[in-house]
Amino acid sequence: MAEVVLKRIEKEYPNGFKAVHGIDLEVKDGEFMVFVGPSGCSKSTTLRMIAGLEDITGGEIWIGDRCVNEVPPKDRGIAMVFQNYALYPHMTAYNNMAFGLKFQKTPKDEIDKRVRDAAEKLEITDLLDRKPKEMSGGQRQRVAVGRAIVRKPEVFLFDEPLSNLDAKLRVSMRVRISQLHQQLKEEGQPATMIYVTHDQVEAMTMGDRICVLKFGEIMQVDTPLNLYNKPANKFVAGFIGAPAMNIVEAELISEKDKAWLKIGEFTFLLPEEKASKVKNYVGKKVWFGIRPENIKSFETNPNEENNYATGEVSVVEQMGNEEFVYFYMAGNQFISRLNPEKVKQISLRGSYKFWFDLSKCHLFDFESEENISL
Repeated sequence: MAEVVLKRIEKEYPNGFKAVHGIDLEVKDGEFMVFVGPSGCSKSTTLRMIAGLEDITGGEIWIGDRCVNEVPPKDRGIAMVFQNYALYPHMTAYNNMAFGLKFQKTPKDEIDKRVRDAAEKLEITDLLDRKPKEMSGGQRQRVAVGRAIVRKPEVFLFDEPLSNLDAKLRVSMRVRISQLHQQLKEEGQPATMIYVTHDQVEAMTMGDRICVLKFGEIMQVDTPLNLYNKPANKFVAGFIGAPAMNIVEAELISEKDKAWLKIGEFTFLLPEEKASKVKNYVGKKVWFGIRPENIKSFETNPNEENNYATGEVSVVEQMGNEEFVYFYMAGNQFISRLNPEKVKQISLRGSYKFWFDLSKCHLFDFESEENISL
């Protein structure tokens, strides 16, 4: 078993700054868990505490059936892949990958087998005789991953391993790491992985589950689709998704036995299902959230009577298969994600009519910022 359990983990520095506030988390055996959040949210600190590279102030860390609070990093059964590769510059790729096994006095035949098996998995067999300076960033990172694989650890820890790579290489490497996770599971090897990133696209595409952190506290732990479609609070809603969810201040009002959402001079009719969940908030301020793909052109739904609004277009980003339209409405900037084949040409600095699909909207308590529309 290679599950990782954090029980009320805390980290407080000597100057009194508390970086981690009593985190409880269970990473299942064989799971790919991603820690994601903005810079300074303590995701790397939490990972380093699991690795034993950072002391904990309170709580317990369990790897498998062992509490590892007092266990040194080398005996925790983990392997870590760093952002800066951390390869020995004077050694070949082969010797970098074999170094830890030699240190453990593993037989030469076993070392050779493990290194070559890992190199084959990562498609770097032809690089084994090269030194790091003779390799690209992506190749060095594969060697660093290979060095982790050969140790056959209980848990793999990745600390923003792709942040130094260019955009195209990042895509190919994240696919490679995801494939590697699946391959190790199919081969019956321990494949519990904890991956830290600030890039929510990486998190959404790689993780079985995602742990969203903010200032050393867990905001939500769930599958990528649930985080996207059922965010627990305003922070998660705004952080997950690209482009980000539109979130503005609004007021819930009641008229003719129906619930309406008032944003400036515009009013939008809430569907009955949404209205029933937020009826206690009528007459109060709320946060209104709607994803860009749910703000559509009036042309796509001309028979709908309600929930149209005219916005002043400021920017149109042409993405080829879609376009992002930035517009102002009631003093707030919104972004709409449109299919260019289904709408007429949108002129810059002109007005355009949009339809808001409120069946897909989210409403958040104005004070606590918790999602009240789920």
